[in-house]
Amino acid sequence: APVTDVQFGPMRLHQDQLQVLLVFAEEDEQSSGFRWACDKAGFRCHIARTPQSALECFLDKHHDIIIIDHRHSRYFDAEALCRSIRTTKASENTVIICVVQRHTDREESSILPLISAGFTRRYIENSSRMACYNELIQLEFGQVQAQFKLRACNSLFTALEKSQEAIEITSEDHVIQYVNPAFETMMGYQIGELIEKELTEVPINEKKADFLDTINSCIKIGKEWQGMYYAKKKNGDSIQQNVKILPVIGQGGKIRHYVSISRLCNDNNKVEKTCECIQAESQTDSQTCRHKDMRKGSLDVRSTTSRGSDGSSQRRRSSMARVHSMTIEAPITKVINIINAAQESSPMPVAEALDRALEILRTTELYSPQLGTKDEDPHTSDLVGGLMTDGLRRLSGNEYILSAKQTHQVAGSLSSPISLNDIPPRITQAMENEEQWDFDIFELEAATHKRPLVYLGLKIFARFGICEFLNCSESTLRSWLQVIEANYHSSNSYHNSTHSADVLHATAYFLSKERVKQTLDPIDEVAALIAATVHDVDHPGRTNSFLCNAGSELAILYNDTAVLESHHAALAFQLTTRDGKCNIFKNMERNEYRTLRQVIIDMVLATEMTKHFEHVNKFVNSINKPLAALEENGNNGDGESIKTVLRSPENRILIKRMLIKCADISNPCRPREQCIEWAGRISEEYFAQTDEERRQGLPVVMPVFDRNTCSIPKSQLSFIDYFIIDMFDAWDAFADLPNLMEHLNNNIKYWKGLDGRNLRVLRPPP
Repeated sequence: APVTDVQFGPMRLHQDQLQVLLVFAEEDEQSSGFRWACDKAGFRCHIARTPQSALECFLDKHHDIIIIDHRHSRYFDAEALCRSIRTTKASENTVIICVVQRHTDREESSILPLISAGFTRRYIENSSRMACYNELIQLEFGQVQAQFKLRACNSLFTALEKSQEAIEITSEDHVIQYVNPAFETMMGYQIGELIEKELTEVPINEKKADFLDTINSCIKIGKEWQGMYYAKKKNGDSIQQNVKILPVIGQGGKIRHYVSISRLCNDNNKVEKTCECIQAESQTDSQTCRHKDMRKGSLDVRSTTSRGSDGSSQRRRSSMARVHSMTIEAPITKVINIINAAQESSPMPVAEALDRALEILRTTELYSPQLGTKDEDPHTSDLVGGLMTDGLRRLSGNEYILSAKQTHQVAGSLSSPISLNDIPPRITQAMENEEQWDFDIFELEAATHKRPLVYLGLKIFARFGICEFLNCSESTLRSWLQVIEANYHSSNSYHNSTHSADVLHATAYFLSKERVKQTLDPIDEVAALIAATVHDVDHPGRTNSFLCNAGSELAILYNDTAVLESHHAALAFQLTTRDGKCNIFKNMERNEYRTLRQVIIDMVLATEMTKHFEHVNKFVNSINKPLAALEENGNNGDGESIKTVLRSPENRILIKRMLIKCADISNPCRPREQCIEWAGRISEEYFAQTDEERRQGLPVVMPVFDRNTCSIPKSQLSFIDYFIIDMFDAWDAFADLPNLMEHLNNNIKYWKGLDGRNLRVLRPPP
């Protein structure tokens, strides 16, 4: 195959034979022209007749050029196909051409819709072989070669990311555009805190303005500056650095970027130093300039700018200096200060270990484990991406309208509720063992014609004396349960009122465990049962990521943060308080109502998966480990010590959050047939979301949930391994749940058995 050499700065790149994918529904003169042109140009050519085969072929071959026929919409939607291709990582550097009809009898149409769909450029149909050949040659030496160079940039950024020297790149206007991990580590900042910030927004020592002028006078005329100075870290500490600042000449022969390369100085090197200006192009014409002892003042490496003398910059520097002098000490700050103090008297290996600990403590995601590459387990990666992020924030013209202006069911629009004493015999029989974990929610779903929440809610709330606590009548409770159930979507395969009833049942079961009863007050029990009932009300059957990507009204209302959970909690109180017939809170004393409301909201928000590991880790460290330590020290019978751990307000919050989290995703701990049924339902809901994402041209947040290719056993095993096992080990250690753990182990064996036979379905064939 032909190989082309491409010069990219000092890099010599070797480009393999170009691959072209032609997407034409049927053979005609235009497609024949491009096939001939590919042969003449020495390009490898593939042909696809349908969007599905085109997508599959591209994901297999990763073509450099894709040419899609947009002349005949009756065959397929070319723009939708282009959007689908653009959602894949592999298409990042692919050139996609749109073949359009030649119209001589009407005005030229805009190319913007094609650009928005992801096309690189259009080709007005011309079946002349030489016209097709000329188009391919222009692409090869134009867009394709440019994309090839961009691909090579990945290796350069990899080198920057792995460099042990701290590197910062700014624009010609001294706006920070990039810092590498070594810079983050050295200075204590996260990259998100610095990008698009002007250097003047970072604090400097104003006494060193003359020193800044020296640096600027060097780099503004295209010369390197090299020297030593003190920089101020985010925590206020001063560090001495050996710094080189290089201007980068770009378009028009002007300086377009500045690159700063820094490394820490050794302790024995803190003496008066020399700084140099070096010609950027040839590194000649060197000159030196002396500057005074810098130990008395600190200068921030990120503040080297020629605009530091204007009044606005002076004010910002003064404000930042005051911020750094504040004495607000959060607990994490105290921990960092203690470690810093310990480092001073520690031997080198210990000090280095403490340094690594400090790096971890200064990150924002303290509780989220880091996955390896996506290739290791795409099921886990997709589940994490779909459940633990709030979407790709991609703007879309396809607005997903949901709930903000939707009409919700209210008490007056429903039939009069039944009484606990009027429940039909079949339903009574279906609820006979509702206090047992093996209770079958699907039998109740069938008996109640998909209205299990009202009936199960009446029975469980009566058992826990909820009406007595709330001082409300049974008819008010019945009306409330009917309103809440009516606002669950029966059309959802998973997030419907049966799921709510299942979570309510699990919550009641956990509340009956001895350790939990020792811990929680009656108001906590009431809050937990209400939170379980409403925790997914008005769920649209789509994830938070989907709503954010689609630009839904709810995502806009809640700023792309905990969108659904915020909506469930808010709507639950709106539905409850707007009508006295179903307002179960109307007779409560104000302060007690506010306490109850706060606990309900906190528990509903705890079901949001982005903070899953934070909740689990806090539970383990604040409750499991202290209780285990008491048992190991022979204090098992020391009721006061255990009570201290269990009854502190902070720990009770953690226990309530853990309780509803475990109830919410307890499906893998149910008896096998229930576990299988729930797995089928959640898979179907994710399949439907993937279908809709592709229809709307949205990013596909969980690509493995494609109904044609998904392995349900693999997805279940990934979910269990990543989210379930550690959480239920911790909850079992606290609440003593041997039957749940036995079901969990049996279900893991079941899914592994199917996966071992390469089966992708819920059940083995007969």
